[in-house]
Amino acid sequence: MLEEVESWLSRRSWSVADRPPHQLVAAKRASGSTVSVVLPALDEQETVGQIVSVIRTELMAGPTPLVDELVVVDSGSTDRTAEVAGAAGARVEHRDAILPRLPALPGKGEVLWRSLLVTRGDVVCFVDADLREFSADFVRGILGPLLTEPDVHFVKAMYDRPFGGAPATGAGQGGRVTELLARPVLNMHWPRLAGFVQPLGGEYAARRSLLERLPFPVGYGVELGLLVDALHSVGLDALAQVDVGVRRHRHQDGQALGRMAAAVYRTAQLRLARDHLLWPELTQFERGARGFEPRTYPVDTEERPPMASVAEYAARRVA
Repeated sequence: MLEEVESWLSRRSWSVADRPPHQLVAAKRASGSTVSVVLPALDEQETVGQIVSVIRTELMAGPTPLVDELVVVDSGSTDRTAEVAGAAGARVEHRDAILPRLPALPGKGEVLWRSLLVTRGDVVCFVDADLREFSADFVRGILGPLLTEPDVHFVKAMYDRPFGGAPATGAGQGGRVTELLARPVLNMHWPRLAGFVQPLGGEYAARRSLLERLPFPVGYGVELGLLVDALHSVGLDALAQVDVGVRRHRHQDGQALGRMAAAVYRTAQLRLARDHLLWPELTQFERGARGFEPRTYPVDTEERPPMASVAEYAARRVA
């Protein structure tokens, strides 16, 4: 590990317990900052309501709320995700209704990018909508450095990820795409990012002034893309991570993870050599009536430009 990264780990890695709630509220009041929380959601009716309820009850109630705005962006759910989120107290926006002049592309990154148009906070916090046993510490943790450290611009959550019925720590951890692909790629090509425990984690927060300047990969590569681009934009010392405990969520099967890995690798490759593009397809195999049958899937290749370059966003800021 680079000496620079070892130093960064000691200065820019914290625990949620390092900043108690009253300290965060005081820092937010003193800075005058506003905070938006965004939940990208696709068919998450089983979990989204509980997440919204916790944020509403613990972070938005009272005279000095830590969170000013809570938005669930539904990316085309076929279940009751939007209804459940709205009933729990979130403002629900539909992906296709945001910036309608641009046909929506499938993918999580597309939803996160469009969310900048329907939120106002100086700090934007992203939280996956499939978390189980959700704690408000996820939000408190990643907001903490942004409210108390003026030179921090981007914060990732770190946590244990028990797989299935495995205990919270030790063997049986999730994050297979992280360990098999993202961590090796980052260590080899962006060694200054080697200190991030959960580089692909879906819980992170950043200053709007940074997010609006970054391109957003539309699919699963969005977390890696934002992390790499934030490094180049503001430098390692402006990045941080916070331990928020344990993350429990729905795990995907191996083939879904293969497609995710392909999108993550594609995102990395685009940043390594934009003039040398790889073939944007992935073929996987499933056993059928006639043996192993190929299934070919497109790999996410689209990226949305920095939001600051979008006319509708600029017009909203003037208004």
